[in-house]
Formats: sequence, structure tokens, C-alpha cells
Amino acid sequence: MNHYNSEGETWDLEIKPKVSLFSLNLKEVWHYRDLMLLFVKRDFVAQYKQTILGPLWHVIQPILTTLMFLLIFGKIANIPTDGIPPVLFYMSGVTIWNYFSGCLTATSNTFVANAGIFGKVYFPRLVLPLSIVFSNIARLGIQFGILIIAILYYALFKQVPVVFGSQWLLLPLLVILMAGISLGLGIIISSLTTKYRDFSVLITFGIQLLMYATPVVYPLSFLSNKSYAWIIYWNPLSAIVEGFRFALFHTGSFTYSSLLYPFIFMIVVLLFGAMYFNKVERTFMDTV
Repeated sequence: MNHYNSEGETWDLEIKPKVSLFSLNLKEVWHYRDLMLLFVKRDFVAQYKQTILGPLWHVIQPILTTLMFLLIFGKIANIPTDGIPPVLFYMSGVTIWNYFSGCLTATSNTFVANAGIFGKVYFPRLVLPLSIVFSNIARLGIQFGILIIAILYYALFKQVPVVFGSQWLLLPLLVILMAGISLGLGIIISSLTTKYRDFSVLITFGIQLLMYATPVVYPLSFLSNKSYAWIIYWNPLSAIVEGFRFALFHTGSFTYSSLLYPFIFMIVVLLFGAMYFNKVERTFMDTV
């Protein structure tokens, strides 16, 4: 729709200041969906543009991580895996965790990494963190494909039963929950980083610590008699990782009702993140 000013001139776009911290203007974000797709392509291509193996790192990284976990936590620490073959147990945890950590790490650097773009041209700033969430879907798809190949190998050659049932329908929901939580936390940290650069240094270390507070390398059943188990249970990512393994292998201590807490947590961090993101967006060019 064209707009008219007092002199009778017309223009296609009218940029107005946001009057509310919750004014996300998702309609405008949808209008810039082509730009979002360009950012998705940029993120995926630029990440490995000057590497030797390129996207093969998406395959190599989870395999090497799985082998390391197999040695340390499977052979040395001898932690049980709830009846799931250890390779499949660790690879499934690595797959869903890599999606979360990749989204959180990239979105938490949105303002600082793209200050040059923000200072030259207007577009809805929320497009960038959303593009990161979608670009990491490609990485998740590649690593999930490797996981499926490993599952089929164990089914065909190791006589491990594979249960293809209705629980597989949980997988898209679990990915959405991971995406929402990583997006919400990422834009909160990105907004804080504009003033406090320490967060960009702490984020990598924090994600590593969070992984050990999430049942990636151990099942929740392993914590049944541990005094610190409540910390793991209150981690909203714990139910998602357990649900991911339940969907694939139909085993573990997962219950459908346990997803209510991660869902509420996702809504809260997204709302608070959107509010704080909008607040910082108004003045971040003065502090970046």
C-alpha cells in the first residue's frame, strides 16, 4: 500500500519508531522473508568458504565428538546408557545439542557481528537471529541423517530393534522447542553484549558447562540417587534431550507432561528477549 505525505508525494515504505517494547511487527518480518533467505544462505556458505573440507565438518564433528564421549564416559567412567547402544546414545545427544549450541552461539553475537549492516540499511532486526535459527536447520539435517544411518547400521548388523512409531512425531516439536529457547536466550545475551562485552567471552564457556548440566552424555535415570539431580531436572533442556532419545529409541524416563516446563520457559524467554531486544535496538549503535 502506498503512503502519501503532506506534499502529495508517495512512497512504498513508512518507517515509524516503535511505541511498545512488545511491538515485534511480525508482518514486517514476513515481508522481508526473501532477505531472511539470503542471510540463511550467507550463514551456511560463509561458514565454510575458506575451509578444506567445507560442509563435511558437519559430519566429522559429531562423529569425533561421539567417539570421544564413548571413550571418556562409556569406557572410562562406565556410565550406563539406558539400554541404548553407546554410540547411538552419544550421537543422538550430540545431534540435538549441536543445534542448540550453534543457534545460541551465533544469535548471541547478532548486534556486534552485524553492526556494519545495521548502521547502513533498514530492515527488521529480528530477521538476523531468525535467519541463524533456520540456517542451523541445515546443519541439524545433515547430522540427523548421519544418526539415521548409524541407527540403520545397528538394526541391520547388530540386531538392535528400531521402533518406528507415533513417538517420532515428537521430533519436530522438540526441534521447535530447542529453536525457541536458543533464540530467546540468544537475543537476550546479544542485547547485553552491546554494553557488556564480557558476555561474548563467557558464552562459549557457559555453553560447555550447560552441556554437562544437560543429559547429553548420561541418562536422567543415572541421577536417581544423586543429591544434585534437582539442578538437572530444573534445566528445561533436559526434558528435550530425553524426549529426543525417547522419540528415536522408545526408551528412557521421558514423560510427555515433562515438555510443559520447557514450553513455558520458551515462551517466557522469547517474550522477555523480544522486549529487551526492542529496547536495545533503539540505541545500540551508540554503544557497539
